Amino acid sequence: DAPLDMRMDQRNPKTAADIVNTYSESDLYRIIRDYEEDRFAKNIAKHIVRAREEHPIATTGELTEIIKAAIPAKIRATGGHPAKQTFQAIRIELNRELEVLSQSIDTMIDRLKPGGRLSIITFHSLEDRLTKRCFQRLQNPCVCPPKAPVCTCGRKPKVRILARGAVPPTAEEIARNPRARSAKLRVAEKL
Repeated sequence: DAPLDMRMDQRNPKTAADIVNTYSESDLYRIIRDYEEDRFAKNIAKHIVRAREEHPIATTGELTEIIKAAIPAKIRATGGHPAKQTFQAIRIELNRELEVLSQSIDTMIDRLKPGGRLSIITFHSLEDRLTKRCFQRLQNPCVCPPKAPVCTCGRKPKVRILARGAVPPTAEEIARNPRARSAKLRVAEKL
């Protein structure tokens, strides 16, 4: 039970408490649904708004209890921690994690010497999808119509994707570090 902060950059004046206490119900629903694909997103958002009408939500413990109340007991008993997905969604929104990742990949590739490799380990399906699409765009940048006989846009590939698909952790890695179970590695080499 700690203050609702979640900032990766302490210079950011906005905290997780600001999101929880000021976002509209529809905005809370949107971030929980879009970032975590949580099937109880609507109910969680409704419970958060109802709880903050009584007093501002200030701690992780308070928010956890609100989220637990929004999820059916049967589901809470079988799944992982009931608040995990909502906390991740709030953290992603607060730190603009997907936006920062998207903007950073091009910059990182540009800073590499030819033959240099960019390795990205993701722990979330949205991060992995974004990384995959960025690497594919950098490997196949042509924007010409698919039926065009020759490329006329002049865009050249910047990278070569080294692994076919994401590389999952081995059973040994997961045994040493259980948190690694959701990790996926993607690697691109600058041309």
